[in-house]
Amino acid sequence: MIRDTRQVVLASGNKGKLAEFQQMLEPLDIRMTPQSEFGIGTTLPEAEETGLTFVENAILKARYAAGISGRPVIADDSGLEVDYLNGEPGIYSARYAGPGASDADNNQKLLNHLQGLKSVDRTARFHCVLVYLRHEHDPTPIIAHGQWEGYIIEEALGDHGFGYDPLFLVPEEHRTAAELPAALKNQLSHRAQALKKLVGYLKEMKH
Repeated sequence: MIRDTRQVVLASGNKGKLAEFQQMLEPLDIRMTPQSEFGIGTTLPEAEETGLTFVENAILKARYAAGISGRPVIADDSGLEVDYLNGEPGIYSARYAGPGASDADNNQKLLNHLQGLKSVDRTARFHCVLVYLRHEHDPTPIIAHGQWEGYIIEEALGDHGFGYDPLFLVPEEHRTAAELPAALKNQLSHRAQALKKLVGYLKEMKH
């Protein structure tokens, strides 16, 4: 039995993520609340991401928010894995070019590392791990993983999306993630895939 399913905290301050999650979880009568309503990221610091994997970091964020809010929590950790770079930038995707790096800084560092590499060798994928905790000490978190395969192109294209989207070519669409309409991206993306799995798991829990 899920405790207090109607109100679940999202361990993120990202408004875009909040809207996306809310839309997909609405059929389950779940209302998402951002962690900022409990002071996280405003009056309180955000969780320290000291894990070495997406799963560890998502659990750390979820447990921290659950402890402060006293409510069930959904947290995600996501990033880009480039095969040629042995999985970099990985869990460091958001701060690849250093603490406080901009998307442009991170993208430039990635392009520098792949300079002169043939298209066929520039394979990459986005990962998203979602974690659902019923409470801070939940011993059996629900974990959903989604991944999105593509290639890293040589120059940025498109002005939608964020992060590495302008460099990430989606082969079946012949466009970058930043060139896709939001509705299409929200069907194909790593986060959408993970979220669909999570919704499925939560539906099973309610029966």
